[in-house]
Amino acid sequence: MTTLSRRGLGKAALLGATTALLGSRAAHAAPPAPAGPLVPVLPAPTGPHPVGVVRHAFTDRSRTDPWDPARGARQVVVSAVYPARTVAGRPRAPQLTPAEAPVFARLAPLVRGLPATGVDWGAVLTHAHTGAPPLPGRRAVVLYTPGGGDARTLGTGLAEELASHGTVVVLVDHPGEASQVELPDGTVRETVLYGPPDPATFRTMVDTRVADLRLVLDRLGELTVAAVTDPRRTGVYGHSAGGTAAALLAARDPRIRAVADLEGYLDLEPWPGRRPLLLLRTDGFEGAGRIESSWAGLRARRRTLRAANHWVFTDHAALVPQLHAAGLVTDAVRDGLVGPGDAAAATAVVRRELRAFFGHAPARVRR
Repeated sequence: MTTLSRRGLGKAALLGATTALLGSRAAHAAPPAPAGPLVPVLPAPTGPHPVGVVRHAFTDRSRTDPWDPARGARQVVVSAVYPARTVAGRPRAPQLTPAEAPVFARLAPLVRGLPATGVDWGAVLTHAHTGAPPLPGRRAVVLYTPGGGDARTLGTGLAEELASHGTVVVLVDHPGEASQVELPDGTVRETVLYGPPDPATFRTMVDTRVADLRLVLDRLGELTVAAVTDPRRTGVYGHSAGGTAAALLAARDPRIRAVADLEGYLDLEPWPGRRPLLLLRTDGFEGAGRIESSWAGLRARRRTLRAANHWVFTDHAALVPQLHAAGLVTDAVRDGLVGPGDAAAATAVVRRELRAFFGHAPARVRR
């Protein structure tokens, strides 16, 4: 694997989209930054249920870690987000652990054009409560795989939304590729991908993700909330590289009943068309041409978000406008990440589309 600069990681995360965000700052001067560090706020879920969260780690002793073979067996870290019976006495979980937050803060400006100072990333709270007792019932389970180079934590808001409406969501990290992820022993593993992946590296990335997701499917019964899940109703969604991996998982594993692709290419393998498919994209993504060609002719529910860009499907849709309003990022950085339009309105559309899709699609497909 070729070693490149850290700035190149943005291209890996976009899977070929632009990373000329940092260089455009001079052309769009930002207003003065606030005196104290900003603590961004994630949007609250809209469903009737409070939300709980638990973390798990799984080890696949049949595989050696592809990004660092010296580590031995492949290890995967997940967060299960679920409707809770009560959250009384349970603290809200931080979006990033105390060990992860400084690593994210150090990498963010090199990868995304986010500010190097002025933000307290470690103080950002989710709306999920650690270890809350789950709401009784048998519920659909949906896996989430993030964009290339991103950690699972950037999918927090959408997962909490689905959970508040009754779905169990398992957010899956892919250590070695994810920007940062805290392991069970307390160490933080950083990404090893510092450049746009060549075709062989990209294939390794996607195939590793598919194997990671299958490991999680195999071990769903070990989740703390396993008793309230219905493995007969299992779906998957992913952003960017995660969308590609989600579709490949659905094509290869009959346990997946529905798949949602949030702006990921589908040209690595033919889509077999045996599962309900949701395709969401933006009009600002630089890879729009490849998206259009790789999605052409597929039978799917589709929607294009206008005046939006690639990371509007992540928590950046909420975080970046707050940074922009505080003068911590320029117009160009905001537009390059989430687009010039109303990111809150785009988030509402994405939430609504996934709620409707996963509320019905997994139950429609039977073995």
